[in-house]
Amino acid sequence: MSRPANTQKFDNCLIQWIDERLPIFTMLTKEYGVFPMPKNANYLWSFGGIALTMLIIMIVTGVFLAMNYTPNTALAFDSVQRTMRDVNYGWLLRYVHMNGASFFFIAVYIHIFRGLYYGSYKSPRELLWIVGVVILILMMATAFMGYALPWSQMSGWGATVITSLFSAIPVIGDGLVTWLWGGFSVANPTLNRFFSLHFLLPFVILGVVFIHVWALHVTGSNNPTGVEPKSEKDTLPFHPYFTVKDSYALVTFMTIFLSVVFFAPLALTEPDHFKHFNPMQTPPEIVPEWYFLPFYAILRSFTHDIYIPFTDIIILPAKLQGVMGMFGSLLLLMVLPWLDTSKVKSARYRPVYKWCLLLLLVSLCVLGYVGSQPAGGSLAVVGQVATAYYFLHFIVLVPVLGFVEKTCPVPASISDDPCCKH
Repeated sequence: MSRPANTQKFDNCLIQWIDERLPIFTMLTKEYGVFPMPKNANYLWSFGGIALTMLIIMIVTGVFLAMNYTPNTALAFDSVQRTMRDVNYGWLLRYVHMNGASFFFIAVYIHIFRGLYYGSYKSPRELLWIVGVVILILMMATAFMGYALPWSQMSGWGATVITSLFSAIPVIGDGLVTWLWGGFSVANPTLNRFFSLHFLLPFVILGVVFIHVWALHVTGSNNPTGVEPKSEKDTLPFHPYFTVKDSYALVTFMTIFLSVVFFAPLALTEPDHFKHFNPMQTPPEIVPEWYFLPFYAILRSFTHDIYIPFTDIIILPAKLQGVMGMFGSLLLLMVLPWLDTSKVKSARYRPVYKWCLLLLLVSLCVLGYVGSQPAGGSLAVVGQVATAYYFLHFIVLVPVLGFVEKTCPVPASISDDPCCKH
């Protein structure tokens, strides 16, 4: 078979020899060299690459940590302590991995909010958005299982409480919990399953990220105006313009990340993480990691059973409502491309939607705070209001605003955007 005619020519003989047999360098040149990017893409577009970098860091550090971890309920906690004290640079591996999860979520949450603000979920990028939400769900599953691995008082009870929620599912709930536990309580089979899945899922995420990037390179990147590039003057090659820009953003992000690793590695850690799991003693408060707190608050916001009118028959227990609300808050993101009826993508030209999106961000911050506090009291009502707004935003406001909102004039092309003119 003759060699492909569209391969590139390279000055380096070794690269040329490899490319003639496996045109990987031609692909990289096309996809990351001359690939056209909208010239007005700002630094928020750098967080996709930052998130990918954090994923690679998490995989590499996780592989080395797995070499020293023992997935046994009697030995797991001690194996983590041994890694910290006796393994060369084990403390660094663990602190990078532990704080890397938080910074991975920071990058992804900023990446998602950018998509919400600039309408990156709209046509023709619906599938790109859906794959991104799948990545978020896989990240949450992976992080939850990793949270349980130290087998501390907080992680063991966190695993017990969260997995017990599945018992609320009618008919199959109890069997599903037994299957997750590998028995009738959280024990050694549970830890083994969580360890296996926590090790496997990051590679699954990496595969889904590949699909995500593939879909991005098919449809092209969105931009702050939400207007598709109409000519070459609307775009710039990815290299060197955006490689330099993304590199600067990555160095800044990594500086903050490493500052936390070296100077405040335990800032986000609960004291009960330093106690061995005791199934006979429940901690006063079970608090998940900060990136789960808004969804945890949504789970706790449903406190009243729903009855058939004038009877004592419960049709929707509060526990099941909470589980449905928590998972529904994520699934809503998947159908967002069809919920948003506006023809204008970017919130820059949607004045009412911009304020609604700001309120959504405020409600998520409020939910995060409520989720970190003990259940009950006046904060429970605050959490319920914030939860109500979250669902109101996606189910009511986003569809209705598409019909009633008066948008600002959208530039005919990227080059006509005043922000692009010098």
